Amino acid sequence: MTVDVLRRPALADRRARLAVAVLFFTNGALFANLLPRYPQIKADLGIGNAAYGLAVAAFPAGAITAGLAAGILVRRFGSARVAVGGTLLTGVGILAAGLADSVVVFAAALFLAGAMDAFTDVAQNAHGLRVQRRYGRSIINSFHAIWSIGAVTGGSMAAAAIALGVARGPHLLFSAVVFSVAACVALRHCLPGPETEAEPAAEKGAEPAAQTGAEDCAPSPLRVPAAGLRTGWVLAALVLIATAGTLVEDAGMSWATLYLSDSLHATAALAASGYVALVGAQFVGRIVGDRLVDRFGQRAVARSGALIAAVGMGLALAVPTVPGTVLGFAAAGFGVATLVPAAMHEADELPGLKPGSGLTLVSWLMRLGFLLSPPVVGLVADATSLRVGLLVVPLAGVLVLLCAGVLRPRRS
Repeated sequence: MTVDVLRRPALADRRARLAVAVLFFTNGALFANLLPRYPQIKADLGIGNAAYGLAVAAFPAGAITAGLAAGILVRRFGSARVAVGGTLLTGVGILAAGLADSVVVFAAALFLAGAMDAFTDVAQNAHGLRVQRRYGRSIINSFHAIWSIGAVTGGSMAAAAIALGVARGPHLLFSAVVFSVAACVALRHCLPGPETEAEPAAEKGAEPAAQTGAEDCAPSPLRVPAAGLRTGWVLAALVLIATAGTLVEDAGMSWATLYLSDSLHATAALAASGYVALVGAQFVGRIVGDRLVDRFGQRAVARSGALIAAVGMGLALAVPTVPGTVLGFAAAGFGVATLVPAAMHEADELPGLKPGSGLTLVSWLMRLGFLLSPPVVGLVADATSLRVGLLVVPLAGVLVLLCAGVLRPRRS
């Protein structure tokens, strides 16, 4: 262990870590305030499952359309400014979606929100990894855990608003204003200077493994020539792993409330608990994730989590009850907790790629899960049932079991 790992972070670094945590929190909370409102919006617009699935797919479609531009914006304006700007515009899109009076306006608003969310996602992860390099140890899972706290908070706010009979407009306006102000305050404490500045640990000659924890998996791209086909294969497998995580998250975001309310006849407030359980368990998984990875390795943690998600949700679908389904979504959230952070971290360290390229590509391509899942699940639900459509969750667990071999094993 190097001295850099043990050194106490500077005050500015600790403030920057808190600022990034706030950005992740607001990003999780904003969209989660809209999700429990989906059944009401679907009923008000009078659309079926297939049309609904296509409409909500506009969010990831916007993210995929705009995602590759995030790197350009980050280099030009800085990751912190891009993250905050994306947060403000995401709030506008979510408010417009909540107030939409037609499916076209609903989809267009979600498209805007998705595009802005893609900018925020890449930028906040880039700034978080920048702070992590200053710390000289892994802290990226903690940021994603904070995102889960934000999602639980947002979902709980929405459930409370529904229970109290608060209309969508005032509720979503309040959410957008509160979290936009929080993001603007956080901007003041983010790291200054260009994105390419040398970080303290690097300047002091710390070993790459001390900063990333992945020395045995992916040497620094600054020192290793292009690895050709193997790098391409590993990157593709990392995209599939991250996409599997997004498939499970989308099942909670787009379908958990509908499944519990329509198929299992839960009350509107109780139906929101499916998504809250998923992101709550995901938070727990991310809080303990760093320690589990240090002890057992990314590969073992991913495979164990995939098995938990597949078996837990599979049992919930096999024996459909409200409590069992809520627990099934919780098992799925816990199981996939570390997948997206692991894929992003490993991709950022791939040899033969420019710094940040692997992170941007994984962040962009993993959104295919969000894009493809809603219409596919919707079509299957209309043809059979939503219960059958939600088999996408255990299938995502199987996909991770097949691809997890590219992740870092336990370090000897």
